[in-house]
This record gives sequence, structure tokens and C-alpha cells, in this order.
Amino acid sequence: QVQLVESGGGLVQAGGSLRLSCAASGRTSRIYGMGWFRQAPGKEREFVGDISRSGATYYADSVKGRFTISRDNAKNTVDLQMNSLKPEDTAVYYCAAALVPGRYEYWGQGTQVTVSS
Repeated sequence: QVQLVESGGGLVQAGGSLRLSCAASGRTSRIYGMGWFRQAPGKEREFVGDISRSGATYYADSVKGRFTISRDNAKNTVDLQMNSLKPEDTAVYYCAAALVPGRYEYWGQGTQVTVSS
């Protein structure tokens, strides 16, 4: 089992920045990739970006160039640095862990990010 806890959400004005953090515990040695997803009200959950154990990252087109994912394998944490935030980035952001590539089995409780215009 893997447990994930997100932190760092909040309210920010458009153009501002926020940094989310996700701390993993449990059988962290089995984690291959860690990803961030988000879900806005009335919309389906969508992929934001992910990072492999080796540090390779991949981002959704909607956040590319604005968001950056980093990972500290020693501390079992993954961060999401969000810059140039837009109102459409408003959502609950979830951290997820995959034991095999692309298969996210473990999820955090989510943290709210609200971007005001």
C-alpha cells in the first residue's frame, strides 16, 4: 500500500504562483511514476503531468511551460510548481502514484486550487 498526502493549495490571483507538494508513505520503493491530476467542478478529472523515477517528465499541453514537476526520491515527495496561473486552472488537484508506467493505483485526498480573475 502507498499513502499520498497533498498540501499547498489555496487562493491566488491570475498570473500568480502556487506550489503543491505530495508526500508518499508506505511501500514507496515500488513506486515507478508519480503524477498530478485535476478536476474542475462539473468536469472530468484530467491529467496535468507526471514524473518517472528517473526524473523524466511529461505535461498536458494546457500547462506546458507554466507548470513544473519535480521529485525527491530520498524524501518520497513530488512537487508541482504552478506559475502564470489562469482562472481555468481552478480545480481540485490530486497526486497519484503508479507502480507500473501509466497505471495510477494510489491517490491522495486532493487539494483545492482557486485562481481568481
